[in-house]
Amino acid sequence: MRVAILGCGYIGLKLGRQLVDAGHDVTGVRRSDEGLSAVADAGLRAVRADVTEPASLDAVPDTDWLVFAASSGGRGAAAAREVYVGGLATTIETFTARAEPPDRLVYTSSTGVYGDHDGDWVDEETPLDPTTPKTTVLAEAEKTAFDAPFDATVARFAGLYGPERYRLERYLEGPVTEGYLNMVHRDDAAGAVAHLLETDRARGDSVLVVDDEPISKWAFADWLADECGREHPPKRTVEERLAEGKLSDAAERRLRTSKRCSNARLKGYDYEFRYPTFRDGYRAAVIMACG
Repeated sequence: MRVAILGCGYIGLKLGRQLVDAGHDVTGVRRSDEGLSAVADAGLRAVRADVTEPASLDAVPDTDWLVFAASSGGRGAAAAREVYVGGLATTIETFTARAEPPDRLVYTSSTGVYGDHDGDWVDEETPLDPTTPKTTVLAEAEKTAFDAPFDATVARFAGLYGPERYRLERYLEGPVTEGYLNMVHRDDAAGAVAHLLETDRARGDSVLVVDDEPISKWAFADWLADECGREHPPKRTVEERLAEGKLSDAAERRLRTSKRCSNARLKGYDYEFRYPTFRDGYRAAVIMACG
């Protein structure tokens, strides 16, 4: 199949390599020279385009499968809306108008759209309740994806980790604020999207992309410390962190958000995790950093 990955970055590069290995023809789309070099180095066709600039998308070849993984670059809600809602709508409109429109769309979203559930479990049937301006935009973008005239799947990523994103010192040094971690290794985030593209049963579905074991931040920090032979880091409650001040309203709402995400639907689609839990996924990083 012909595949175009719009926003071929941290996940997209790994996804592209997996799809090429599976025999697909993959185009990776980025805006910057540095990004295009990374796409080419990964063995993918590199195309410069910007999802917020309709004319630039003309450079992207026709495709059977379209993956929208563009990033707003960590900027605020206005930038997120421009990319995730406006850019996605522009992309859908542009590719729909072609003589050969795509057959499939996968839009990459976030488990942040669920908001706070006081540590309870959530799944794809749980109503969305975004609590920050950015997650509100993500929820709106999901609707845009499902309104596309071709079949869409929304992949809701949990917290991504992997090479260059292990962030061990954050948990080894502390203080660590209470709450749950829902995680997925980069390779499984990419692998899940590839699997969803190839699974007709996922058409029209939202799917949580998260590993087998949500864990409390305190327990995770202590596990890391034990693996590295270090003292357990200091802990603090949410209220203690809030009392320290210096948090934006959005950061405070994120801090108050706690939930555990189920991957039952993804596993029901027969996806097999490379790293089923954080213990598997962090092993190489622990060995490298802690010996």
